Amino acid sequence: MLSFGLVLPTLRAGASREVIEAGAEVAQRLGWTTVWTTDHVLVPRAAAREYGRIYEAITTLAWVGARHPALLLGTSVIVVPQRSAVVLAKELATLDSLSDGRLLVGVGVGWNEAEYGNLGVAERFSRRGAYLDETIGLWRHLWSGSHGPFEGTFHDLHDFTFEPLPVQRARLPILVGGGSDGALRRAGSLGDGYHSSDTSPAAYALRIPAIRAAAEASKRAMPRLSARINVRSGPPVGGEYSLSGRASAMVEEVRAFASIGVEHLALGFEPREPDAFVAAVERFDRDVVTEARAEPRSTQVEG
Repeated sequence: MLSFGLVLPTLRAGASREVIEAGAEVAQRLGWTTVWTTDHVLVPRAAAREYGRIYEAITTLAWVGARHPALLLGTSVIVVPQRSAVVLAKELATLDSLSDGRLLVGVGVGWNEAEYGNLGVAERFSRRGAYLDETIGLWRHLWSGSHGPFEGTFHDLHDFTFEPLPVQRARLPILVGGGSDGALRRAGSLGDGYHSSDTSPAAYALRIPAIRAAAEASKRAMPRLSARINVRSGPPVGGEYSLSGRASAMVEEVRAFASIGVEHLALGFEPREPDAFVAAVERFDRDVVTEARAEPRSTQVEG
């Protein structure tokens, strides 16, 4: 059955501790499985409207996870090459340990070259795909508890210890985001899941064969499929895909995702005032989620 998660309102003007808490509370109360955070650190002013105010992704999940023990905790997605892979391995292992194995790690390579420069890793932007590929292998090596060496292009580790281990150990799920050919290959060959963003069911379906082919070539199981989507009260912004319009139309879109094999939808909502945010989530749950989970009504006329 298709499950639902909530993209926490951690970004944009008005994001606050109060609305983040309200979002986590309503997600748990409605039985949505997962809350998700967004990752940016130091964007240029041109991107300030969306990402100028943003709560740090991993720290926020630690705070929410301690307060809401029924929720899974996901990153959607960490821009891995902007950070130290080893420090990230420690942070994620710690969070999985403290949350008793509730973490899902969505990863990507990002798109904002200026932000790479702001974080002191400008030279990594052109090699960010290779850095992420190696990082996934490094994490699984460290999280397995191995003390053996790890030799890669970006990391050369020979004398180290790594604890605490994640509760999920090397099985800690890694979900790969992005729509490029490299991202689809990465999802199939290295990921446990694929996590799209702002992508329609029809466009998503076109990506699945490439993911499956990469998985088969690597002799791996097909990754689980999830999608991050914004729910808007008005028309889509800038041509980006979103769920909008009448509830019946959104129900059909949700069912379309399920029909192509998507197992989880991570939904983002516009309001940043706590009561309005909760009302938007409750309305969607009542008018769309409940209806989408019901059996479609037959239109056949019996003779």
